[in-house]
Amino acid sequence: MYKSLSIQLIRLPEVCASQGKCKSSIYNEINSGLFPPPIRITSRNSAWPSTEIEAITRARIAGKNELEIKKLVKKLVADRISGGLEND
Repeated sequence: MYKSLSIQLIRLPEVCASQGKCKSSIYNEINSGLFPPPIRITSRNSAWPSTEIEAITRARIAGKNELEIKKLVKKLVADRISGGLEND
């Protein structure tokens, strides 16, 4: 059973603003494995869990290199599948 979570779903305009990047840069990073892909919330809309955006931001602030960020992205996506929604 999940404990109470304060995860919000963040849409693309807010993700772009928080990362200081345009839409195409975000999707280029997704394709390069440097940013997690969005989750589908309806047939026409997608968003990112706020915890994933925060994790990526923290990693960049900490000076993590591209390899470390790619590992983090893989872990974030794997945690989605396994249900690992705990805050690290």
